[in-house]
Amino acid sequence: MLTKHYCQSVFSGDTFRQVRILRNHDFRLLWTSNAISGIGSWLLVVAIPVQVFALTGSAAATGLTLALESLPALVIGPWAGALLDRWNLSRAMWLADLAGAMAVASILFADSADRVWIIYVAVLAENVATTVFRPAARALTPTVVGTGEDLAAANSLTAFSGSVIRLVAPPLGAVLLAGPGIRFVLAVDIISYLLSAAIIAAVSRRRAPRPTEQQEARGALHGLKYLRRSKILRGILVGNGIFLTANAGITALLVPLTVERLHAPGYGIGYLISGLGAGFLLGAAISTKAQTWLSVRNLLVATQIATAAAYVALVNAPDLSWAVVAGTLIGIPGSVLLITAETTVQRVTPTGMLARIGALFYAMDSLSVILGALIAPALIKLTDLPATLNLLAVSALLAAPVTLLAVPAHPAALTRATR
Repeated sequence: MLTKHYCQSVFSGDTFRQVRILRNHDFRLLWTSNAISGIGSWLLVVAIPVQVFALTGSAAATGLTLALESLPALVIGPWAGALLDRWNLSRAMWLADLAGAMAVASILFADSADRVWIIYVAVLAENVATTVFRPAARALTPTVVGTGEDLAAANSLTAFSGSVIRLVAPPLGAVLLAGPGIRFVLAVDIISYLLSAAIIAAVSRRRAPRPTEQQEARGALHGLKYLRRSKILRGILVGNGIFLTANAGITALLVPLTVERLHAPGYGIGYLISGLGAGFLLGAAISTKAQTWLSVRNLLVATQIATAAAYVALVNAPDLSWAVVAGTLIGIPGSVLLITAETTVQRVTPTGMLARIGALFYAMDSLSVILGALIAPALIKLTDLPATLNLLAVSALLAAPVTLLAVPAHPAALTRATR
């Protein structure tokens, strides 16, 4: 168990690195743009499903809205990444922000049930823009800060601020929806997109190094082939894919877990999310230091096992208070896991393929969400809620042996390729 003095040294060391990285002008703009855009987007996490349900009264119509959010990353993500590897990355990001602002603005015209299709088109368009923005941001970060210790600090700070936003923005969106209403929430999101675009446009002109003629000709398919040949990238993709699928299944069942298993009111899910957010904050704060404790492979395996164990504790919690504690325990290793994986991918990916590989990982994230959301209700029909929750929690453990076997242990494998 860590002593109080050692814990303080860990947090202060990581905090120093995170503060120091903000001295980098371009990263400071990138981080601010991400944070402002994220605030607006997370405000809509609650507002849009509620608005669709209010217009239609249909749970299926509301579910379709959520499904459309993951579709663009799967369908166009790899090809968007291939284009980004030949574009100016900061320009692609501010253009994506402008497209997102226009998409959200169109929702203002969806004021009746027969116009709900406008929301569907807008959600689809907004997430097409996100499919451009996120891989570009992933590729731009190592271009701006390099691939040394500053990269880990940059990812930790981004994850930390993202966790704060995730913790605060959704309930704030619900409050604003109940008060000023949906038009006010939409206006805030539109303004956040425009501010983000203005900020990111000030970043020095950055583009991924021009790919070779062979890479350029093969486009997205070359990214797939490279990922398949890279043992470390393939291992992280598959291991985290298994882990995130289990996570998505449990997430899809949080409401019935809260109501039926914990015998708490439906709004109790807010406390669970708050506990998870608190854990993510702690994990982000120590993630840079944690990457010095173990090798990449061992750290990924250890955090996958720890998170899976916390899942088991969550789904078997006797009441809501214990479930909140378990949620916090999920967030700490879960945050370190995701930050370590992203930092490693950025370090080992060839500089001319950062956006392509980032888009493929984003597509896997979206596929995991869809699979988890489909598997969870199917398992309930075959068994029951308690058994399904435990099956999903235990299945998260499968990621650890896959990662152990698939990710190389030798440090030389973590050196960025040059071609």
